[in-house]
Amino acid sequence: MNASRKLLTLTPLCALLAAGSAYATNGYFPHGYGMKSDGMGGAATALAQDSYGGANNPASMVWAGSRVDVGGTWFKPVRDAERTGSAIPTLNGKVNSGREDFLVPEFGYNSMINKDLSVGVSVYGNGGMNTSYPQGSFNCGGGGANILCGSGTLGVNLIQLIVAPTVAYKLNAQNSVGASVLLGYQRFAVQGIQSFDNAPGFPPFTGAKGSVTNNGDDSATGAGVRVGYQGHLSDAFSVGASYSTKVSMSKFDKYKGLFAGSGGFDIPSNYSVGLAFMPNAQWTVALDYGRINYSAVAAVGNQSMPVAPLGAANGPGFGWKGINVLKLGLAWAMNPDLTLRVGYNKGDNPITASNVTFNILAPGVITTHYTAGFTYALAKDSEISAALMVAPRVTVTGPSLFNGFMGGAAGNETIGMRQSSLGLAYSRKF
Repeated sequence: MNASRKLLTLTPLCALLAAGSAYATNGYFPHGYGMKSDGMGGAATALAQDSYGGANNPASMVWAGSRVDVGGTWFKPVRDAERTGSAIPTLNGKVNSGREDFLVPEFGYNSMINKDLSVGVSVYGNGGMNTSYPQGSFNCGGGGANILCGSGTLGVNLIQLIVAPTVAYKLNAQNSVGASVLLGYQRFAVQGIQSFDNAPGFPPFTGAKGSVTNNGDDSATGAGVRVGYQGHLSDAFSVGASYSTKVSMSKFDKYKGLFAGSGGFDIPSNYSVGLAFMPNAQWTVALDYGRINYSAVAAVGNQSMPVAPLGAANGPGFGWKGINVLKLGLAWAMNPDLTLRVGYNKGDNPITASNVTFNILAPGVITTHYTAGFTYALAKDSEISAALMVAPRVTVTGPSLFNGFMGGAAGNETIGMRQSSLGLAYSRKF
């Protein structure tokens, strides 16, 4: 079986494996892609460690050799939301999200066509807007309600899956370029926000009543491109750069009254630059700087204070700003069979105090990650890798959106999150 036939066979299989993923660390992007990157704080742009170049830097694949990587990560986000200071006592209270355990698969495949050309595929996911708050003891004036004054369980489920066929080419003995086609699939559902669906007693928030909440799963597809460069300046230094266009997605028609642009929810553009230093065969230090342009996607970046109806082109969004991310990783080849890793990942918080209410649904407030990991050689051509991540609790507090029509009586809201993850992967070279 040749490389292209293998690629066509493996791609739909790995897409099915990843379809249930949920991950949120740098906003709703993972802190890293691939178990080795995960253990180094996500640093990967100037490295060629595995077949996840379609997610990190396509140009790295031609240096990674022929290989397959498959694994999974147990991811545990602990989230809560609280309202305090309301003049209406039944609006005060705290709830915890009941969805805390997720399995996040990963898959990559790369084949060397010749010494200067490779083809492969990386399958990865974003997400983590996966919350499920119980109704609690809130009362917004019309009987029992959840913290956003809707009925029943409150929460969202957002999954973004990208299959990235990748080609990479060595320009010469030191430099390579690469490109990936980003084939996107996403699924979304929300429940419990009836108060924003022009409910009695609330302002007319949406221009498309009935297309805001409790409509089950909806899906969207789209495409974009990632390009990259990697240069091996010497035995000790390598550099890299990668840029992904916005992945333009079809619309969530069932939620055209919720997301700005009649249900639009594109995947934002992003880029990274990296440097790796290898003073000897045992040590590697890697540093990445990245940018995720959340604010350029209307449904994510528009401010949540209503200036137009929900679903309009300039309608409310989650108010996320674009964020900068710094990733630092260290690897030590302790012996020929065992490599140890540690890392640090520091990103901006995309959520500001003025946008807390909408982000009860999606409290992507984490800013700092501490990581560790290892790779152990099982044989000459096979290995296992593991990675641990811990992200301390972060909170954001701001005035409730409901203050606007309750005469300032709704008080303040606080969202919080802490995270941990543990992953294991198997790799085989061929």
